[in-house]
Amino acid sequence: MDITDFYDTFFEEAEELLADMERHLLELDVENPDAEQLNAIFRTAHSIKGGAGTFGFEALQHTTHLFENILDHARHGELKLRRDIVDTFLETKDMLNDQLAAYRNGEEPDQEAYERICKTLQQLALAEMGNNLAAAPAPATKPPASAATPAPEAAPAEAASASGAPAADHLLITFLGVSENNRALLIEELEQFGTLHRRSGDDSRYEVELETTTSADDIEAVMCFIIEPEQIAIQTLPAGQASDSSDRSSAAAPAQQPTTASEQPASAQQTAAPAAPAADQAPAPAKPAAEAQKSAPEPAQKPAGKPATKPKVGAESSSIRVSVEKVDQIINLVGELIITQSMLDQTVSELDGGIANGALINGMSLLQRNARDLQESVMSIRMIPMDFVFSRFPRVVRETSSKLGKEIELCTEGESTELDKSLTERIIDPLTHLVRNSLDHGIELPEARVAAGKPRKGKLTLSARHQGGNIIIEVSDDGAGLNREKLLAKARENGLSVSDSMTDDEVWQLIFAAGFSTAKEVTDVSGRGVGMDVVKRNIQSLGGHVQIMSTPGQGTTIRIVLPLTLAILDGMSIKVGDEVFILPLSTVLQSLQPTKDELYEMAGQDLVLRVRDEYLPVIAVHEAMDVANAQTDPLRSIAVIVQGEGRRYALLVDELIGQQQVVVKNLETNYRKVPGVSAATILGDGSVALILDIPGLHQLSLSKKETHRPRRATAPAPLPPTEVNAL
Repeated sequence: MDITDFYDTFFEEAEELLADMERHLLELDVENPDAEQLNAIFRTAHSIKGGAGTFGFEALQHTTHLFENILDHARHGELKLRRDIVDTFLETKDMLNDQLAAYRNGEEPDQEAYERICKTLQQLALAEMGNNLAAAPAPATKPPASAATPAPEAAPAEAASASGAPAADHLLITFLGVSENNRALLIEELEQFGTLHRRSGDDSRYEVELETTTSADDIEAVMCFIIEPEQIAIQTLPAGQASDSSDRSSAAAPAQQPTTASEQPASAQQTAAPAAPAADQAPAPAKPAAEAQKSAPEPAQKPAGKPATKPKVGAESSSIRVSVEKVDQIINLVGELIITQSMLDQTVSELDGGIANGALINGMSLLQRNARDLQESVMSIRMIPMDFVFSRFPRVVRETSSKLGKEIELCTEGESTELDKSLTERIIDPLTHLVRNSLDHGIELPEARVAAGKPRKGKLTLSARHQGGNIIIEVSDDGAGLNREKLLAKARENGLSVSDSMTDDEVWQLIFAAGFSTAKEVTDVSGRGVGMDVVKRNIQSLGGHVQIMSTPGQGTTIRIVLPLTLAILDGMSIKVGDEVFILPLSTVLQSLQPTKDELYEMAGQDLVLRVRDEYLPVIAVHEAMDVANAQTDPLRSIAVIVQGEGRRYALLVDELIGQQQVVVKNLETNYRKVPGVSAATILGDGSVALILDIPGLHQLSLSKKETHRPRRATAPAPLPPTEVNAL
């Protein structure tokens, strides 16, 4: 059996476990930690350690071993948690993620980072546990490491000096099957306990003589943060043997322990490393070397991760892991099925009605319903809850607020709202920037909030909900809100074309301009004027748009509107000349026949359409898309009112064909990027129709107005001067 066949399963389960670990760490109350949370964090490290040992991922195994030991003391109340200790735990979790990613890519983890995190954990163990262990009496249930080895006992009278201070003992510490790198770390820690007189040996057996006033049990407890109890044996040397000479290595060795490398192979000792105590048991006591030699092969028969992974069996009995590529293939086939069904439906609609064709028409109706149900079922496979996205932000809020010196509470709503997996992965980066922006620019410092009569702790809310065929994601804060005058002044400073008559919505959109920032100084959080424009472009590339609502002194809400999926689209078919285009139905507000009294002309013959006292820019689709044989008279065209990027436009088209569901085909992947077009689809007759991008179409129309402007049959009325200024 090839064990590498199980790599992917281990990597996926380890990623899920680390995500749960981070969630528990962020929710942990350091003043009154919940025992269940500490146990869950410990079990995660224990499970990953077991799997890493099984697959031979040494760096991952050793890191989780150190981490597991510290967590074990924390869950037993022997380590008092603080915020900086939890930060170290979070840093360790990040390192485990990096190591996991390296092994997944067939690479070795970063050695320097690996050694740094190991040293950090060891120093934490020594600083936090060393003093506690030295001050506390040795546990009655744990015999000394050298209990099975006959050795002279130090009498209490001999351990005290005339001044009452304890006398120093000479300890012979033997490391079995410990690599050179780990030995260096161990010796560095031993130097903290006393004076090292001599050291000798190799990887299989290494001896160190230490003069110290610390008990053997306390030293062993600290060493076991780094290695297994079976890899260390400590013996108190008799007074006659304790000296600075180096000729007594054989005399000092315990009688029962092996004396040569051949008697105690390094490989046998190293296989003992994966052997960890079960999740619900205390760490095993240290054994004499003779017993360690007998028990060394045992870990191979008892996989370390087994107890913690038992619940997975029950969980997977009702689910199955399927690669995303297979799901995408099914979705593509369902899309082709819908296209074929549309072709058949169009063919049947052209047949003459009658008894003979009645059964065929009924069958086509049934096929249409079944195809729609099949499409919805397949699409639901790709849908995952927004909790997948929201779960990443407690860590972002914690670290960013700490850097900024702010107190911020994160609230999430609508975590169960589902979104297409491809969209959730691509929305994380834009949302991260919006959250950091709200933390930095939106929510005030605690002192400023108190002075303004607000609670000292700010509130940031992430919410998600369905609305029609879209999902609405909002980032809301209760901060100072946007300052209209400040934004306009900054825009003029940057050379942007603005006016005092701009609406609030238009002013708020200025923050998405490239290079726009109101920060007084550049920090590692924000201030460079990059990011918000990228956020807007990324969301537009997903077929969505961004809206901003802000009230000075009360806060700001940034709303992202996205389609539920990028695979299937509800659209409206329109005809311009001989060409058929698709408008996303979510962008269409209404359609009407314009009249002469509703059309106004601006300077340069640009048209606007008045709809309910609102003047909308007119976009002639035939001009923007260079369509021949189209209707050029706006009074004989149909105006379709659409919305894009928070603005409304009036599209002039020749004919409305109807509403239909279309399968989205990526045009940029299969051809190239086309201005004013977001994607393409295949119609029921087999022809290709372009899906229009509303904001892109507006920009395309503006660029072509100067070179492609036909003479209109009917001259519209001039726009009132006051409305010219408003536009």
